[in-house]
Amino acid sequence: MLNFSIAKTEKELNKLSSKTEIIDFLYEHLDRFGDTKEAISKSLEYCFSTESGKGGFLVVGKDDEELIGVVIMNETAMEDYIPPYILVYVAVRADQRGKGVGAKIIKKALAEAGTDVKLHVEYDNPAKRLYERLGFTTKYAEMRYQKDK
Repeated sequence: MLNFSIAKTEKELNKLSSKTEIIDFLYEHLDRFGDTKEAISKSLEYCFSTESGKGGFLVVGKDDEELIGVVIMNETAMEDYIPPYILVYVAVRADQRGKGVGAKIIKKALAEAGTDVKLHVEYDNPAKRLYERLGFTTKYAEMRYQKDK
């Protein structure tokens, strides 16, 4: 049976899954659009931080206790000029894609946020169409300056 749970603290996370399992799941199922385990871990730490200006929540999707989807939503603390939340990571297990799991877990995250949310998506990411169907729009082209290392 498919169910989705919210974790706003590490204690709540530990009732649903382990931090390591979440990081490993995202690392594996974000495929070519993913980040390092260290970057995913930092986002999770930010999500559960009690420091002022940080925080967020995690949505865990399970089917009969088996992890099939994860969303990490971080607070931005910039609501006057950037949406209050950024959907940092969303991943669905490969064998569950195309079954509506991604839409359901994102809708759960949006309902929990209860306010404006932003995300970054690469133009060639197939999930971009899903985000558009859920109401996300393209307002800006993101540009980055990267200092030579």
